Amino acid sequence: MAELRPSGAPGPTAPPAPGPTAPPAFASLFPPGLHAIYGECRRLYPDQPNPLQVTAIVKYWLGGPDPLDYVSMYRNMGSPSANIPEHWHYISFGLSDLYGDSRVHEFTGTDGPSGFGFELTFRLKRETGESAPPTWPAELMQGLARYVFQSENTFCSGDHVSWHSPLDNSESRIQHMLLTEDPQMQPVQTPFGVVTFLQIVGVCTEELHSAQQWNGQGILELLRTVPVAGGPWLITDMRRGETIFEIDPHLQQERVDKGIETDGSNLSGVSAKCAWDDLSRPPEDDDDSRSICIGTQPRRLSGKDTEQIRETLRRGLEINSKPVLPPINPQRQNGLTHDRAPSRKDSLESDSSTAIIPHELIRTRQLESVHLKFNQESGALIPLCLRGRLLHGRHFTYKSITGDMAITFVSTGVEGAFATEEHPYAAHGPWLQILLTEEFVEKMLEDLEDLTSPEEFKLPKEYSWPEKKLKVSILPDVVFDSPLH
Repeated sequence: MAELRPSGAPGPTAPPAPGPTAPPAFASLFPPGLHAIYGECRRLYPDQPNPLQVTAIVKYWLGGPDPLDYVSMYRNMGSPSANIPEHWHYISFGLSDLYGDSRVHEFTGTDGPSGFGFELTFRLKRETGESAPPTWPAELMQGLARYVFQSENTFCSGDHVSWHSPLDNSESRIQHMLLTEDPQMQPVQTPFGVVTFLQIVGVCTEELHSAQQWNGQGILELLRTVPVAGGPWLITDMRRGETIFEIDPHLQQERVDKGIETDGSNLSGVSAKCAWDDLSRPPEDDDDSRSICIGTQPRRLSGKDTEQIRETLRRGLEINSKPVLPPINPQRQNGLTHDRAPSRKDSLESDSSTAIIPHELIRTRQLESVHLKFNQESGALIPLCLRGRLLHGRHFTYKSITGDMAITFVSTGVEGAFATEEHPYAAHGPWLQILLTEEFVEKMLEDLEDLTSPEEFKLPKEYSWPEKKLKVSILPDVVFDSPLH
């Protein structure tokens, strides 16, 4: 639970917000990390020393559900001459180390990041006649903060967040998010490390898909050029009814399509509903990889494998790989994905699995025939995987959120893979790698063309390449939610 109060009003656990000129005795009692961030807020809003603030009634470090201690809400007048409308500016407190006493974050030194190294901000266009800021953005920020605390994966500029629901729970088309540097907030050096400010930018589904297929920074630049879609400061307007591609149809072909062709995609992996079967072994074989996804006790990825997959997702198999996203929080049905994974976790191991198989007892197996299974949302990303990644000499990984397994597609130019042209299907425990030649990728793109318009086909849908001994099925979500997967 949270309550709304002026930041200068007395609260059960937090004193008023002082400015940079607070008396020394008072400032010494004020949490130093919090004081440093308030100083940056006061620099930007000297006329609003006590903004309205949403505060967690029971702090996270006392067992409360909300990781952010506070979300302050300021009124920003914008700049009409620069096409920057008046808006509400939300700033979080809690992803960085506010206290320095290890109650939330471990202190790692003043030169590195404070806590997770960033706070979130959000700019919401002010509606005519609106005298107070809506509070729903504070809960949105708490949701993202919960993901960061639970997964220990951080965000960075250019990341995208797949939310699958209007950000304000209305009928709005703004249902997903990109992240970028806040255009006004400057990095802050606190006694516990550096804090940067990442701004949430609300986007439509079509804009999210373009960010996935190309890259987030490219779409952010396009949004900056369209005043009604964000403008220079990327202000979210929940009433926006058109995508940037409907406002300016030339942007898709002249900017996005050309960017994908030239640059490929930055997205190198997703956490998804997926599974795979080894069709070259009989089901009764105890060593059959079907045990990965079928049965109530799936085989667990070994510690070494999970570390390698984590590094694969972070750095990529090839030397010049671009970094990618972390696993989605499995407790949220909305997909939460982004392009980079500087994780503080040691592995991607699933808590749902049981006994760990020692790495030395698992051998790499060459498979003759495989069957890949994806839900509709994951399957729709296969053309992106093929066109945006493999045709550019890269790789793409699906990490299951319903079972402890992974599927990595690799091109012939990827180094470090255990799948080879001679043995294109190879498994190390529950981790499957599939090596696809450029010729086969082009063939698959032709055959999978209808995946780019998933609303036009009915599930289940099956694709098969008998000469390659490969089968792909697109299945309803319920298949992956059942006890058999």
